[in-house]
Amino acid sequence: MTSVKEFRVDEPATAEGLGRGRFVFTDAYSVFDWGQMPDAIPNKGASLCAMGAFNFELLEREGVPTHYRGVEDTDSGDVVPLEEATAPPTEMAIDLTQVPDLPYEGPHAGYDYESFHAAGGENYLVPLEVVFRNRVPVGSSLRTRAAPADFGLDDLAGADGEWPDEPVDLPEPVVEFSTKYEQQDRYLARAEADEVAGVADVDALESLARDVNRVVTERAEAAGFVHEDGKIECLYVDGELRVADVVGTFDENRFSYGGRGISKEVVRQWYKANDPDWVAAVKAAKESVAGRDIDDWRELCDESPDPLPADVVEAVSDLYAAGTNAYTDREWFDVPDVEAALDSVDAL
Repeated sequence: MTSVKEFRVDEPATAEGLGRGRFVFTDAYSVFDWGQMPDAIPNKGASLCAMGAFNFELLEREGVPTHYRGVEDTDSGDVVPLEEATAPPTEMAIDLTQVPDLPYEGPHAGYDYESFHAAGGENYLVPLEVVFRNRVPVGSSLRTRAAPADFGLDDLAGADGEWPDEPVDLPEPVVEFSTKYEQQDRYLARAEADEVAGVADVDALESLARDVNRVVTERAEAAGFVHEDGKIECLYVDGELRVADVVGTFDENRFSYGGRGISKEVVRQWYKANDPDWVAAVKAAKESVAGRDIDDWRELCDESPDPLPADVVEAVSDLYAAGTNAYTDREWFDVPDVEAALDSVDAL
């Protein structure tokens, strides 16, 4: 199980071929890599399942290969295209690939990707997240790793070359690579990303990410959203890359609507403002694990997150559901529209 999705195996993947299984989307959520948080957000799982399925079907129509096979209809139990689902789905049928263990050999040797790829062979989940960015919102990690001048945006930089205090549109999408299975995500230079990817080609990964970004960005614009950034994960099988995990949801990607953000960032910002001791403890634990023989920073964190107040849970639930209604152009959920949902979030 992931922190927010249950994972069901119907036929396991082998070295010879893909298996079959399901994602079961729950109402759990995670921020700051903590894992499952104290609360559940009603309708979140169904929102992400519907939105992810919608995007997978857009990608398939554009000729982008994916691991998606359909959603389970809650009435019949059959796997069907999203348009045939009679209610908001919570289960997504997918092809499965192998996910080998990634051994941690200590602070000096690091992670043993050779063992990972020896076990994965020609059928494995690429141990990278491929991140694409169209905009640099306030709070984006890109602001800590690059300056506006790196993207030809010198005229927007402050006196010391810093980013301005508002979102910045990039002249062209930026693609980056981050680790997937290490306890803390690391952004990688292209050469290291190529090594971590194994036999999968890093140029092909970037090309696939740009295709996904284009499709999601075009759909977002048609539905009244701005697609700011996102990521994909990919499986590699028999020389082909396919988009895996889930694509273009309010957990994986950042969107805005009328200048206001719609994503999990809403919850992150709530914790920064209302539970700063826990946020600081998470940051300290991530920093202090460096150089130790363990790689799980959570063992070093001496704080736990507070539960969300009921009004925050309700507002975030409505935001996910209203956003999904608008993005998919179908009234899956009986909730206020996006503008009203955003107003409720702003009033928190």
